[in-house]
Amino acid sequence: MKKFYHLGTCTTCQAIIKETGIDKAGFTMQDIKTEKITPAQLDEMKKMAGSYEALFSRRALKYKEMGLKDKQLTEKDFRDLILEEYTFLKRPVAILKDKIFVGNDKKTVQALKEAIK
Repeated sequence: MKKFYHLGTCTTCQAIIKETGIDKAGFTMQDIKTEKITPAQLDEMKKMAGSYEALFSRRALKYKEMGLKDKQLTEKDFRDLILEEYTFLKRPVAILKDKIFVGNDKKTVQALKEAIK
């Protein structure tokens, strides 16, 4: 499986697509704003990443707006929040066969580039 979950309007995601050439590497691209993540897709990501928390973005504006930083969130909370609001998914998420790459830090992007080669 080659799948890439991103936000079409996110300049960071666009830069990663350009840098890695992921759009030319046969990945199925899913813009999470226009095509919501299904519970089955999220559960598959969780299996690969180890937890819903690993897929959760604390940088989302709604994280502060909803006062979530002051709450103890459970795995169920993380799952429900990601399904409810696409901005809570740490982006981008790339799945290449049995490996998952979550987020945009340099190490993750570099590892993704190496795996695509």
